[in-house]
Amino acid sequence: MVRKSREVKVEGRTVKEAIAKGLAILGVPRSEVTVQVLAEENRGLFGMRGAKQAKVQLTLKPS
Repeated sequence: MVRKSREVKVEGRTVKEAIAKGLAILGVPRSEVTVQVLAEENRGLFGMRGAKQAKVQLTLKPS
């Protein structure tokens, strides 16, 4: 199988959600990638103002 991308940056409401999205994009299990958390989620004041999504970078491990 030929893979087009070796790494992907993804955002999600939580780090866990962002990782799941990245794995789906790459089409690989968690054991085949390294994860770097670029930004933690921030719910903001009362869950509304200033909310920021989590950002992660997934990179395929060498074969």
